Amino acid sequence: MATMQAVSVTQFGGPEVLQVAELPVPTPGPGEVVIRVRAAGVNPVETYIRAGTYAKLPSLPFTPGNDAAGEVHALGDGVEGLKLGQRVFTSQAVGGTYAQFALAKRDRVHPLPDALSFEQGATLGGATLTAWRTLFLRAKVRPGQWVLVHGASGGVGLAACQLARAHGCVVVGTAGSAEGEALLRGADGQTSGCHHVVSHADPAHYQQVMALTPGGTRGVDVVVEMLANANLAQDLGMLAQGGTVAVVGSRGVCPEGINPRDLMSREASVVGVMVAKTSPAEVQEAYAHILAIAECGALKPVVGKAIPLNEAAAAHQLVMASGRQGKIILTMP
Repeated sequence: MATMQAVSVTQFGGPEVLQVAELPVPTPGPGEVVIRVRAAGVNPVETYIRAGTYAKLPSLPFTPGNDAAGEVHALGDGVEGLKLGQRVFTSQAVGGTYAQFALAKRDRVHPLPDALSFEQGATLGGATLTAWRTLFLRAKVRPGQWVLVHGASGGVGLAACQLARAHGCVVVGTAGSAEGEALLRGADGQTSGCHHVVSHADPAHYQQVMALTPGGTRGVDVVVEMLANANLAQDLGMLAQGGTVAVVGSRGVCPEGINPRDLMSREASVVGVMVAKTSPAEVQEAYAHILAIAECGALKPVVGKAIPLNEAAAAHQLVMASGRQGKIILTMP
């Protein structure tokens, strides 16, 4: 039986439980695809699952990961539209992607544009799909609107900036470090998608964002919020009439200080985002849109750091660190 190197988690705990083991190479069933993984995306949710604190936990042992890019290695019965050796990415694997080979359903395997590397392809799963769902399904963003991405230097944030700019929005991105700000500024905003960059390490950044908007008082139409427990109260005060805060992430309970009148006076709304609730039809719609933007060159995923598979523990520590710059990726031997 053919074997592969893969991370096998045999107990919930800290990053040290991410151990590489020899496991069987998966065999595709009907409608399934085996991918020879070249790069796998690392997402914050995978740290919660590893720690055993997530609401829905897999049975032990398990291999983490949902996102990967590589080549088609094997096709199950009934699979059409793919060929062996084709460059692809997946946004949802069946048995984990921290491995040399990964299994995925055909409808979650997509062609990888020639212009993107495997490392960039590994960002197109959870991070880019989350950004798309946030903007277009939950916040219902429209061309010409002002979009604030609160915490824009990570994988989801960068994808949100680029997708919003490609859609014709005015994009304001925030970062918490000088390095993050430099990444967002790029070359005339073309790398990140941002028109304006503000440091959220500055307590006055809420006022700075407001001052950027028309008349200095209009506010933003959409806030893509990565840390709602810290920022939601202030987000509400930055909204324009009819604005929306889309909550992508939160690491605790909001403190006192949220004023419901901020919502009432603006007829504004707060919506939650959970990428796992994306239906198969929505996934197909999302990637038709995402790949069109990528093929036009307006979506250029930023890889923050590529880390070898045997250092997966370091990747989990890095993905949760503040001041991240781009997507964290695992590369396969």
